[in-house]
Amino acid sequence: MRVEEAVTEYPAYLMEDTNRLCEPAGGMNIVTVGAIAHGNGLSTRAADNVGVRAITDAFEPSPFSRAGPGVRGAIKPDFTDIGGTLIYDGPTAALHGGEVRPEAGVMSLHYRPVDRLFAARSGTSHAAPLVAFKASQILARFPNSSANLVRALLAGSASIPEEASLRLASLGNPAELALCGHGRVDSERAAFSDDARVVLYAEDELAIDHFAVYQIPIPEPFQTERGRRMIRVSLAYDPPVKHSRLDYNGLSMGFRLIRGCDADEVFEHYRQRAQAEGPVPDMENRFNCKLTPGPGIREKSSLQTASVTFSRDISAYGDNYFLVVRCAGGWSGDTGQQSFAVTIEISHEAEIALYERLRQRVRVRT
Repeated sequence: MRVEEAVTEYPAYLMEDTNRLCEPAGGMNIVTVGAIAHGNGLSTRAADNVGVRAITDAFEPSPFSRAGPGVRGAIKPDFTDIGGTLIYDGPTAALHGGEVRPEAGVMSLHYRPVDRLFAARSGTSHAAPLVAFKASQILARFPNSSANLVRALLAGSASIPEEASLRLASLGNPAELALCGHGRVDSERAAFSDDARVVLYAEDELAIDHFAVYQIPIPEPFQTERGRRMIRVSLAYDPPVKHSRLDYNGLSMGFRLIRGCDADEVFEHYRQRAQAEGPVPDMENRFNCKLTPGPGIREKSSLQTASVTFSRDISAYGDNYFLVVRCAGGWSGDTGQQSFAVTIEISHEAEIALYERLRQRVRVRT
């Protein structure tokens, strides 16, 4: 690719095969971070120079960020965060990052602090520490949490910046996941609930080829109050893996959100079946909440998050939903336990007291 095509062909070249993730970034049990820009990278002086061109605007994928998917089609990178940008310098026919033009980079400590305390740099290696810091904030809030729970809380709070979505729209939906993963983490949303948004979580383990069912209380205002309502489910687990990518993960997990039926029906549907009965079928559409992204996309990863949004009255489905988490065996065998963590976010755009109502329901149950 010619240097000037970094401007004229952006963002299409980000999805080319030559721009794919490098190993070991595609691994299932690691957190991989891509980069988005903090701005266009132009100084006031450079903005008036017709020979200097910006490539990005704020919160668009950085020109050097690499694209997924990961192993066996897993969503990678997992997250994205600020990593700086590049600009095209016409007189020298070169791309300049923060190392040459500080405005194109993000502030960092200099590797020789005695000579110089701060420096500007561009790269995904500057986005990754931001996600690590946010993970540390969650760990400080929940010091006994597992790595799986931290990952699930990170995913449940992440969203793809609107600016990135708009810039990548011409490349189709796969480009968003391939370049931004689950999005940019909001550490406050990850660690705290508020009046109209509640996060429930659980750490658990499952025997291979078994399932767990969690009853999710749905307060009456969530069912009937006008406005957009969302349920978001996130799952993280750490399966055994092989060095060979041909038969990589030893087992797989997934989840479904069921409504409109009672617990007995859920258990009967997902019970272990004899070989002659075949695999567990999907629930009827009227019972199965249509979470996005669908299972065909999300279940390729060991970190999964999906959501469903409602805008109409849903009181006909009752005040309890059921989250079904399944563990399916692979080369690791049919015995043993797999640890995992799951989070459920219930939110309403209106200022209604979801938190207090859910807390009351949980107190009565315990």
